[in-house]
Amino acid sequence: MARIESRVRDLVGSDADMRAAVETVLERADDGEVEWADVRDELTSGQWGRLIEKGILVDGDEGFRLADAAETRAGLEDDTSGSGGSSSSSSVDTDTGDSSWSKYDKGAAVVTVGLFLGYSVAEVRNVIGGVMDVALGPLADMLPFYAVVMVLALATGLYSTLLQANLMDMEKMGMYQERMKDIQQRQKDAKERGDDAALEKIQEEQMEAMGDQMGMFKEQFRPMVWIMFLTIPVFLWMYWAIGVGGGSDPHIVTENIVLPLVGSVEWKQGVIGPMQAWIVWYFLCSMGFTQIIRKSLNIDMSPSAS
Repeated sequence: MARIESRVRDLVGSDADMRAAVETVLERADDGEVEWADVRDELTSGQWGRLIEKGILVDGDEGFRLADAAETRAGLEDDTSGSGGSSSSSSVDTDTGDSSWSKYDKGAAVVTVGLFLGYSVAEVRNVIGGVMDVALGPLADMLPFYAVVMVLALATGLYSTLLQANLMDMEKMGMYQERMKDIQQRQKDAKERGDDAALEKIQEEQMEAMGDQMGMFKEQFRPMVWIMFLTIPVFLWMYWAIGVGGGSDPHIVTENIVLPLVGSVEWKQGVIGPMQAWIVWYFLCSMGFTQIIRKSLNIDMSPSAS
């Protein structure tokens, strides 16, 4: 069964009201595109969002268009082949690819949790630091440590920005936000009118839309897993290199750094509360480089909806 057809069958099979929603969108999209304003009187924002989330509606030039009108119509036809149950269950597995993590994402999350042990367990930190030193040791031999931290901040800022730009669907997050704003506005209007029936219906819709909050969390946290997966070993190497941690000895020779408003300090000296000079310098460099990278690559990380 074609993918869009399978998705439509799954939606209609799990929620009878979705059949009317899909038929409405099919009718309104005959001219090519459809916008939320065209169907808001006949669809709930939850139904509209599910059509977008499942990929039945995709971005158009000005609004949204059907990914495949023929397959969408086929999905509305009664499935009398006897295999409807199996195709529905399999479509759940394939359709959730847009909103759930892949096996690689889950694997990276598990490894990342293990890497956190390096912050508190010296043996883990020494192993990771030693492995990372194969690549970063020559850099530390050529450059002063403050310059090494700048290079690392540039590298982490670059791949963090690229990972966020490629793994986060900002339009989907924007749509989540638009749905919640629309619900809140209609809820406010219903309260002002004293329309208890509408309020009850909107509250039910609000409960349904709570799933969007989990969708937003997944969208935001997925790139963070990969960023931590790549960045924690870098931090552990800096821990290992300058000897951060009780009883740890430094593995490279470093000179004091001169920080603005602070002056000359040792790398392990606290300069902002318990925050040591090395991590303050890293964050200053990272924030600066990240802004430059985003401006240079014209990457906007704010959610937007069509």
